Amino acid sequence: MAVVEEDAAPSADPAAGSSDNEITVEEASFVHSEPPQDGSAPPVVSSDMEVLHDKVKKQVIKEGHGRKPLKFATCFVHYRAWAQGSSHKFEDTWQEQHPIELVLGKEKKQMSGLGIGVSSMKSGERALLHVGWELGYGKEGSFSFPNVPPMADLVYEVELIGFDDVKEGKARSDMTVEERIAAADRRKIEGNGYFKEQKLEEAMQQYEMAIAYMGDDFMFQLFGKYRDMALAVKNPCHLNIAACLIKLKRFDEAIAQCSIVLSEDESNVKALFRRGKAKSELGQTESAREDFLKAKKYSPEDKEILRELRLLAEQDKALYQKQKELYKGLFGPRPEVKPKKANYLVVFWQWLVSFFLYLFRMFKRKKE
Repeated sequence: MAVVEEDAAPSADPAAGSSDNEITVEEASFVHSEPPQDGSAPPVVSSDMEVLHDKVKKQVIKEGHGRKPLKFATCFVHYRAWAQGSSHKFEDTWQEQHPIELVLGKEKKQMSGLGIGVSSMKSGERALLHVGWELGYGKEGSFSFPNVPPMADLVYEVELIGFDDVKEGKARSDMTVEERIAAADRRKIEGNGYFKEQKLEEAMQQYEMAIAYMGDDFMFQLFGKYRDMALAVKNPCHLNIAACLIKLKRFDEAIAQCSIVLSEDESNVKALFRRGKAKSELGQTESAREDFLKAKKYSPEDKEILRELRLLAEQDKALYQKQKELYKGLFGPRPEVKPKKANYLVVFWQWLVSFFLYLFRMFKRKKE
């Protein structure tokens, strides 16, 4: 049973000496709900087409939960966007690993169709939106970033991670540093509640919203105590996501989350341990061992780290024995060279021929 701890308490992997199956979630988080397919082209969806507007239609890919956002709600969204009828993808927030913030009713003109679609969605819902060019980039298109052809109808693959109604707070851009960190902390607490109930997807949605308050543009401006305050929320966010993803057996994504933390703090024991755990599950034995050994360097007495290193050593030993048996079976022992039995008849004929040759030479010599 996983445990949620408050205020950066030690996790159950490195540092706490709890049960083997326990993974402790920390103070905050980031998420991916499952990234859709490979993103090279819009997904093929078989659900019914829902008409939201004359120029906006929707097909549900995955159902959400709860209610829909109200006007002026701040929505946190992941999306991919294509020019319809082509393979030209011009935006992908999943690839950038940062959701966007969309305030319904206040979105940019070129995102008005996207806003209509998002307003019809529930938290956690993923959908395919078909948007006419009139509610997209218009008659002229866009020749800078993003690059969108003129009069291009658009296709969006969208996920609504979650939202804050207007009464719950301000848009991120209007918040002070302390307010943004506090808003992230509230989302973290909600995520921890979901995690305790084993609602991992819902927990990750809250964690990603927490991280959304601390995007790269925000972190870039911080230094000193404010940066420390933000990282104290942000880094545990990524670690909590890794814990959830390991439970969901989405090991590649867990590795990515731990790597984000290690880019800020290369000696983070929990990030090294969880990344090693995910790599081990993927069979990346040597790379996993490297992470565990680094974690051991910073926490030499940690029982969970030592246990994982022991398990890897046992796996290596078992693999060696298996390979030894395999090669033994393939090649077997080298056969002994047995002396050939003499064929006496052949030997006799060889002697007889030699004898007659000898007599012939002697006779010839005497004659000469």
